[in-house]
Formats: sequence, C-alpha cells, structure tokens
Amino acid sequence: MPTAFITGATAGIGAAFARRLASDGFDLVLLARDAERLERTAAELREKYAVRAEALPADLSAEEGLGAAEERARRDVDLLVNNAGFGNRGVFLDVPVSDEVTMLRVHCEAVLRLTHAAVPGMLERGRGAVVNVSSMAAFATRGTYGASKAWVVSFSRGIAADLRQRSRGGVRVMALCPGFVRTEFHERAQMDMSGLPEFMWLDKDDVVDAALRDLRRGVEVSIPGAQYKALAGAARLVPRGLVTRLSSTTGRRYD
Repeated sequence: MPTAFITGATAGIGAAFARRLASDGFDLVLLARDAERLERTAAELREKYAVRAEALPADLSAEEGLGAAEERARRDVDLLVNNAGFGNRGVFLDVPVSDEVTMLRVHCEAVLRLTHAAVPGMLERGRGAVVNVSSMAAFATRGTYGASKAWVVSFSRGIAADLRQRSRGGVRVMALCPGFVRTEFHERAQMDMSGLPEFMWLDKDDVVDAALRDLRRGVEVSIPGAQYKALAGAARLVPRGLVTRLSSTTGRRYD
C-alpha cells in the first residue's frame, strides 16, 4: 500500500486528508502536537479503514520535533501533505515577535525541510507527490500569515518546475490554497468570523476532494471553490492598493 504522511493531522483539513486517504487505501503517518488526540485519531482510522496508521507526536516549531519528522519523511513516503499551521491573534505589532518567528518555522521551514527529506525517495521510486497547504491569504495581504503562505506558493511552484524535468512528471508538488474553511482554525486564533457571508465558507471534505482531483491533473496551484477561483482572478486585475485595504479588514475580528 502507498503511504501518506500528513502534518497537522488531527483537525480540520489535515484530518479530512487522513480520512479520505485511508478510505482510498493509503497507510498513514500522522503528525500533531497533542499525543493523546493523535493516538485516538490513528486508532479510529485503523479500525474503520483497516490501514496502518502511525502516530508521530511532534512539535514542528521545535528542532527536536522537526528533526523527528524529517527523519520519518525520508522513509517510504509516497504522498506528503504539509498541512500544519496556525494563525496568531492580532495584527503584526500586536503579536510578540517570538510568535511570528514560530509561525515562519512551522509554515516555511518545516515545509521546506520535510519536502527536501521526502522528495529524494520519491525520485528513486519514480513516483510521489507533495501537497503544501497554503491559503487564499497568499494572494492578499495578511501580515506574517499571508507572507508565509505566499512563500509556500512560490516555493511549491519552483520545486514543481524543477521536478517536472527530473522525474518526467512522476513526482509532483502542488500548493493548495483554500479560502475560509469550517475548521478549528479561527476559534484557536480567537477570530470572530460571524460577519462572514455563508457562501464564503468551504467544507473541508470538499477542499480535499478538489485538491486530490487537481493533483491527479497536474495542477500546481489548487484553488478550491468557484467563488475563490473568481476572487483569485479578480485580484490580478484590481489595483494592488485596493486589494491591500480590502484584505486587511475583511472577514476577521479578534475576540
């Protein structure tokens, strides 16, 4: 059976990837910080789908956890889903700089190092894929969060181009850029999302379906949802200053 390695695997999009890939017959390596919740998730997937589900408790913001994840990614991983991430409460100058640096480590350094660890084995086998979960914030201006997610898109595009020649399409890298998804993300960041229109919300299982469909098609930047595809297209036409004003004030208030 192929093996998928998913970070941030106990909630939201990561948990949706785990369920979908287990149902598709993938064995799983699941990474998250909460060891108890992680083991419970792995046990449930083993029982329901009769697959191997390995629990790897680790904190990707700490060198010890990132190193352990890197070591595991070097071994027989056919699909890497770099999903772990979080939002800080408040705008740039209201957030401690240590928290911003932690975000960069999880959103950027971990993505870089785990991709670098997993891809050589994929190239040797002539197959494999990496899905780096970014955000629609990559195309707007959301402080450190948006900047880190823009890096994920740029990084993914660059690696995809490098691998296209080396693997003749056998190893793929894709950035996944969802908009607002019903998960624990906003609650954890203490964001009040009550003012967001209903049509802007995406279902996490629909996001995963779209991502895997785009990955099979060789798409390099996947944007789930017709409303977000339209927004991404419009953002290229709207003056940058207007995009900045709208994105910095729309859809979030902090409790």
